[in-house]
Amino acid sequence: HWLETRSVGVNTVYNDHTSEITYFRKRQHLIRDNGELTVLSAGRHEYPFSFQLPEETLVTSFEGKHGSIRYWVKVKLHRPWATVKKIKKEFTVIEPIDINTPSLLAPQAGTKDKMARIWYRNCGQVSITAKIDRKGYTPGEVIPVFAEFDNSTSRSVVPKAYITQTQTFIARGTMKQKRAVVATLCGDIVGARRRETWHGRAIKIPPVGPSILQCRVIKVEYMLRVCVDVPGTSKLSLELPLVMGTIPLHPFGSRTSSVSSQYSVNMEWLRMAIPEQPEPPPDYSSVVSDEDAVQNSTAVQPEEDLSGVLQRSLLAYVQEFRLRPPPVYSEVDPNPQPITMRPRCMTC
Repeated sequence: HWLETRSVGVNTVYNDHTSEITYFRKRQHLIRDNGELTVLSAGRHEYPFSFQLPEETLVTSFEGKHGSIRYWVKVKLHRPWATVKKIKKEFTVIEPIDINTPSLLAPQAGTKDKMARIWYRNCGQVSITAKIDRKGYTPGEVIPVFAEFDNSTSRSVVPKAYITQTQTFIARGTMKQKRAVVATLCGDIVGARRRETWHGRAIKIPPVGPSILQCRVIKVEYMLRVCVDVPGTSKLSLELPLVMGTIPLHPFGSRTSSVSSQYSVNMEWLRMAIPEQPEPPPDYSSVVSDEDAVQNSTAVQPEEDLSGVLQRSLLAYVQEFRLRPPPVYSEVDPNPQPITMRPRCMTC
């Protein structure tokens, strides 16, 4: 609900915009009215009750400037020749939004450019290219932002990134919006005719409510805005949609692990250490030294000591795990056939 005013001559006209949706309403009588007077003795009386919530998905509880989504239990006590006593207790409903779905795990990317103008003179072109790993996140996570800013103008520009929340209220065909910035990331100044690249700059999501997308009168949406402030002209802004979920990312649910999303750990070195296409194994002599070959050829090998392996660097350990040397060569058949078994004729 909200009011809008407009002037008509010397008068002021008020437009009242109201809309309401009831998701469910259930009633239960704790004391049955059988036509007779029920007398309760002095003291405490308890009447247990329960309600089953609808099976369909309910919208998340919400409190906004022009509207709200509320759930409550109201109890009334009717007495003859007395006012009705009422009490109301609200409870919270959270709509489950699982970000481990293909649509929310899909990367989001975009490109935008504009010609910077000061008065009627062109100062050059500014362009933005930005990408994030996925669309769905949960509060508290870190979003690595990959972006490139190309400043072909004669002035310095400042790249920035914001997470914005937009509340939309719809009533009688009219829409009213309220926007707020919930997180900010500011980059270094990009000089004239220069280019700046963000290799996963981190912006953390604060504690915010989940997205509300299934309500007909109230919506809560999030956006990552990557923009450039150009002095003397309007800013260039690129928007990437976000969905705030309630079920966090599974550790093995996508190409990006939850650890890397939360702490923005750059794992490029691990990708270089373990390429996607397997390499052919190296020569045996280049992996195993002569001393190791002699020790491996002994009939009985002592128990391997792993203390030296654990003290080595992680990169060397990963490489050793991928390029395991071939087994020890031996001219003696490790699985000989029993003497009593007659050789089988290959033509039978």
